[in-house]
Amino acid sequence: MVFMWSYPPTPKQLAVSVCFFIAGASLFATGVHLSFANIGPQQARSKFIKDRLRKLVDDD
Repeated sequence: MVFMWSYPPTPKQLAVSVCFFIAGASLFATGVHLSFANIGPQQARSKFIKDRLRKLVDDD
């Protein structure tokens, strides 16, 4: 869907659009960073649980 403007956006509207874009991109980048920063502990926890469950099942 293509939006056809009946008038060009004002400089203030362009500035607000750029600010919202930058804010959204920074939130996205922060989420990606936190996801990759915490992937090690998450993998270690899931490996521990997997090994523990495997040990419990094998002991029976």
